[in-house]
Amino acid sequence: MPLTSDLSVLIVDPNPAMRGNLHNMLSQSSITRIEYAVSAGTAIRQLSNKRFDIILCEYDLGNGSEDSGQDGQQLLEDLRHHKLIDRSAIFIMLTSEGVHSKVIGAAELTPSDYVLKPFTVDTLLQRITRAVDRRALFLPIYQQIAHGQLREAVKACREAEITHARYATDFARLRAELLVELGELSDAELVYQGVVVTRHSGWAQLGLARCQFAQQRHDEARDTLERLLEMNPQLMAAYDLLARTYAAMGQNVQAKKVLEDAVALSPHLVQRLRHLGEVAFESGDISGAEKAFKQVVAKARYSEFRDPEDHVNLVRALVRKGDASQASGVIRDLERSLRGNANTEACRAISNALLLDLTGKENEAAEELSNAVTAVGMARGLSSQLRIGLVHACLRHRLDSDASEVMLNMMNDPESGLSMDQAVGVFEKAGRHDLARGVGDRISHQVTEMLSDAADKTRVGDHRSAVITLNQALRRTPGNLPVLYAAAQAIIKQLDELGWEAPLAEQASSLIDRIRRLDPDNPQLASLLAQYTGTQRKYGISTAA
Repeated sequence: MPLTSDLSVLIVDPNPAMRGNLHNMLSQSSITRIEYAVSAGTAIRQLSNKRFDIILCEYDLGNGSEDSGQDGQQLLEDLRHHKLIDRSAIFIMLTSEGVHSKVIGAAELTPSDYVLKPFTVDTLLQRITRAVDRRALFLPIYQQIAHGQLREAVKACREAEITHARYATDFARLRAELLVELGELSDAELVYQGVVVTRHSGWAQLGLARCQFAQQRHDEARDTLERLLEMNPQLMAAYDLLARTYAAMGQNVQAKKVLEDAVALSPHLVQRLRHLGEVAFESGDISGAEKAFKQVVAKARYSEFRDPEDHVNLVRALVRKGDASQASGVIRDLERSLRGNANTEACRAISNALLLDLTGKENEAAEELSNAVTAVGMARGLSSQLRIGLVHACLRHRLDSDASEVMLNMMNDPESGLSMDQAVGVFEKAGRHDLARGVGDRISHQVTEMLSDAADKTRVGDHRSAVITLNQALRRTPGNLPVLYAAAQAIIKQLDELGWEAPLAEQASSLIDRIRRLDPDNPQLASLLAQYTGTQRKYGISTAA
């Protein structure tokens, strides 16, 4: 497929001469919709507001300086993690750097391609053409995915494996990933196993291990990953999953060793360094945790998504080590370098409380914990780990109402992923049966009110609002059968009266499967299935299993 002027390109490079050269190269293929970013930060701001077909990114965005901003790999990590580029975006890394760890690091984040400088105009345009041709084949499936039509996308992938033999394994890979997203892990395993048998592909073995891990078959996942790394010691994502597998098996020392090996090979990925710090702390290696968190704070310094929780983690390690002086310096850096908002204020207060506890100032520490609770109530996006840590700190200081408030706020936060059983379990493990009972009763009361509210909304025909309310109740109590039945019925009612929507239909099917596992003999289940299949037939949707 020839390149056309319809393609939009973002060039990310701090060097004006290189930007000009790239512009001229693109112009020779009639590509004229070209914009520039001189740093990772400006690229993120542009990509937050506008979609580009192609991103040409220089690896060394700091002009060789270690202390002048993010590099291309860290930018790509942010773009992937915060979903600023979708599956169809073509990201090509440009680098003159042959350092082994950097090449591995760039490759593990799966850019569309990476091109080693110096390169000719023919080389660059050939690479872009290849990426554009491939995208054109995948684009209809990407569009189905974007519209929530995952089953249709799975079917299209299967067909494309036959009609486009050159990319058969790529379509198989996407099909397996979609099956995992649908929760159909056994079917995904079969796809991965089929590829492993014919091609011994590293990504397929990694996918197989992910399915095993997701089904809590940790021994199998560990064995698969260890065999994979023996054959392909540069497949970095396998180290990350192996570390998670060891951690899930309660073997934090082994998990830490795996992550240390990964960091030695590819030392620039912030998420991996953060994970290493957490595992090192849990395993009692405080010096290792301090080292990892210091690297995280340093490498994330220039990110648009800099996270104040990294400072809290570093302070926690320093406090455990008994180093009040360094901990104080980290808190000052947090106050000075991160803009003031509720998240930063919460992290500052928690860090101060840790330091005050270390120096024996318990009353002042309790005051800072109360400040943190207030800030957490206004914050957005703080991790569940940090908030549960705050609950424990409040309990140690006998701030019972503050601890309960944080927990209830988590329950009301759809991003926390915390269920009622997990919330109650935190207090039970702390030996606070009274608070566990109180929080459980309040959550149960909220869920009862939500069921009543959803029923009222259904009676007046406000089906969308009823579904939203029941999803909120379901998040709090995912195993609550009355909520499961009510949510499934409300979704089917919305589909029946307001039209078929594939994502909602997928949710209804998933809820029915969950009910079937929990309550297979209840006569209501047959009625629910009949309602669902009746709605499918109404819209001409296949009811085949």
